[in-house]
Amino acid sequence: MHLKTRFTEIFGIEHPVVQGGMQNVGKAELVSAVANAGALGFITALTQPTPEALLKEIKRTREMTDRPFGVNLTILPTITPVPYDEYRDAIIAGGVKIVETAGNNPQPHLPAFKAAGVKIIHKCTSVRHAVKAEAIGVDCISIDGFECAGHPGEDDVPGLILIPAARDKVKIPMLASGGFADGRGLVAALALGADGINMGTRFMCTKEAPIHENVKKQIVANDERQTDLIFRTLHNTARVGRNAISQQVVAIEREGMKRGGAKFEEVRDLVAGARGKGVLETGNIDQGIWSAGQVQGLIHDIPSCVELVSRIVREAGDIIRQRLGGAVAA
Repeated sequence: MHLKTRFTEIFGIEHPVVQGGMQNVGKAELVSAVANAGALGFITALTQPTPEALLKEIKRTREMTDRPFGVNLTILPTITPVPYDEYRDAIIAGGVKIVETAGNNPQPHLPAFKAAGVKIIHKCTSVRHAVKAEAIGVDCISIDGFECAGHPGEDDVPGLILIPAARDKVKIPMLASGGFADGRGLVAALALGADGINMGTRFMCTKEAPIHENVKKQIVANDERQTDLIFRTLHNTARVGRNAISQQVVAIEREGMKRGGAKFEEVRDLVAGARGKGVLETGNIDQGIWSAGQVQGLIHDIPSCVELVSRIVREAGDIIRQRLGGAVAA
């Protein structure tokens, strides 16, 4: 079963399914397995400590698959400056032809990417940002609804509204992101105007995901209510898996509101990246914060990537043929 869309045709991918960039998760083991399943996987550039290490990870991925894959470059303000230009140059030197950008405006990097024949997918959380990304020349939009793991923006617009609203304004191919896990979601995304789906939390819960088994089992055990929105009062909202740490952060923010707002310094130690990385590596669920979406409520097993992608495409085909085909009256 194949579902052909503008996305699969332009990006040379078999199925309209994407594994987006995920810090400390988007590594060669997962990305190559996604690619071998006929979907599109992304190495997360900033998971690698240096541009040189990223180049090695690209080479390592290429040793595991002969199919297309990409690199995610998330551009955010940081305390310690990140050599984004050097990471960009490593992507180009590695021969990667697809890049997912996120965070700040990727415009400064587009000329170099375009000159190297690299196609750009830019992740957005609002229609206005999608329109801007199209205007500066990206090749595809990934529109991220409020349900998503990580940063959903500050507008709180869920995918059921955000996807068609973006399609009304954007002409280039578009991926739907946030809340997708199965064939039902893929069909819904296509009906809403998307050309494919982007999944993060669902791909975390696969055999090849390079994270501790305890995290995968926790995702399966959790339902759609088991996330928290942190940094809400700091206007940098992030959706994370609910645990003792996330609940503590929420409580500190709530208490801070009584005196005009919490300060980042009050939660800095709790949300440190090293602690979150430790959750994924050691399986101690309460060691730090870790990203997870509301889609946890739709995840009930830990399949291989090829099993997952094949199932999604098969389910989507069955829905289109059996349920939707039979619902059309002359």
